[in-house]
Amino acid sequence: MNLLTRLLITATFLAPLGPIFAQDRAQTDLPRTKLSAGFHQIEVQVASTPSQQATGLMFRAEMPQHEGMLFVFPEPKQQCFWMKNTLIPLTAAFVADDGTVVNLEDMQPQTTQSHCSAKPVRFVLEVNQGWFAKKGLKAGMRLVGAPFKAGG
Repeated sequence: MNLLTRLLITATFLAPLGPIFAQDRAQTDLPRTKLSAGFHQIEVQVASTPSQQATGLMFRAEMPQHEGMLFVFPEPKQQCFWMKNTLIPLTAAFVADDGTVVNLEDMQPQTTQSHCSAKPVRFVLEVNQGWFAKKGLKAGMRLVGAPFKAGG
């Protein structure tokens, strides 16, 4: 069997795997909504399916300071996040159903260190690391927006 034949056979078998490898890039086409924290606004992409959540903010080289990603889970439970294929430092805000920030965790890029919610939550907001600190926002403050019961 010559080289060309082997390459054609290999390509035929690998062709169905194309969609798997296509996920190894940043997702930027998710639904968007706006949240506010006091006077501060942030536009977030909403990751609500397991596939969207698994990819999250991985593979992004940068993210605008006024943007983030909101992970929405079906029911409250302890949520844990890591940054294996994430290239930018992030802060995760673990958020209760009413928008109250339970705890904030700074996360370093390309690590498998777990960062978990202090209690069961359905929402996790990831933003550029330092976004909350620069605005003087801490655990206990409330985010407002359509995803939260108190926010509309």
